[in-house]
Amino acid sequence: MSHPSPYRTLAHTTVGAVGLGAMPLSIEHRPDESRAIATVHAALDAGVTLIDTADSYHWHAGEEGHNERLIARALARYGGDTSGVLIATKGGRGRPGDGSWTVTGSPAHLRRAAEASARRLGVDAIGLYQLHKPDPAVPWAESVGALRELLDAGTIRAAGISNVTTDQIRQAHAILGDGLASVQNQYSPAVRDSEPQLRLSTGLGLAFLPWSPLGGISRSALDGPSGPTSSGTAFHRVAAERGVSPQQVTLAWLLARSPSVIPLPGASRPASITDSARAAHLHLTDAELALLDAAPAPRAV
Repeated sequence: MSHPSPYRTLAHTTVGAVGLGAMPLSIEHRPDESRAIATVHAALDAGVTLIDTADSYHWHAGEEGHNERLIARALARYGGDTSGVLIATKGGRGRPGDGSWTVTGSPAHLRRAAEASARRLGVDAIGLYQLHKPDPAVPWAESVGALRELLDAGTIRAAGISNVTTDQIRQAHAILGDGLASVQNQYSPAVRDSEPQLRLSTGLGLAFLPWSPLGGISRSALDGPSGPTSSGTAFHRVAAERGVSPQQVTLAWLLARSPSVIPLPGASRPASITDSARAAHLHLTDAELALLDAAPAPRAV
């Protein structure tokens, strides 16, 4: 049986093994602010200490940083201790307001973006700042070099990179050294083509942060302790046998892939992140892991 730790190491600190992907709280179909803040508070109550945001997590034009400001307000209103919470934000993407996403990886933009993110978050230095996506119009070494400058200036405490290849990881590691703390790529039951990046990250001692980790495993009914509503995948079958949600099984499977993995399930309701956080304490057997490893990838939803 696999017994992954309920804690992981990221940016020289210890965090809960399951993080919160905060994007759904600010983009299209976002909840009202009271429910959004209640979702963040539920995450903290459940032991989540890594919250993932970005300056581009917003919906309409002119509201850049919506998600960062929301997270800052939620932490300020939380009644408990938030000193151990690590906020990871990202820069290098934009949203004009028409539903599209842009990419801007110039050093000047990244410096301005990081400084603006720090102000919105209300921190002297950002705990983890990640380059959101490589800009094909800017040499990779120049974009990563901006992260090096932000580290040296004390604007950020640790750097990360997202949506990257293995070659880009190696190059960033050569430039940033110990300042590089994380790789954030899409990885889920439905999307497993970042296996090489996961292996390389593990070998380099970098945290690997899967975004959209529940791809292919619907949360439409938030299958609860009474059992799942569908038995369409191996993840659902294991969940039914265990009496837990398929989402918990999915996240526990990801945690068992490597001690470097810290999945970032999105949530827009308190019940969703409360359920996801329980995966940090769900130990899958070797037979269950073998079944899930071999299962055909479900269709992404």
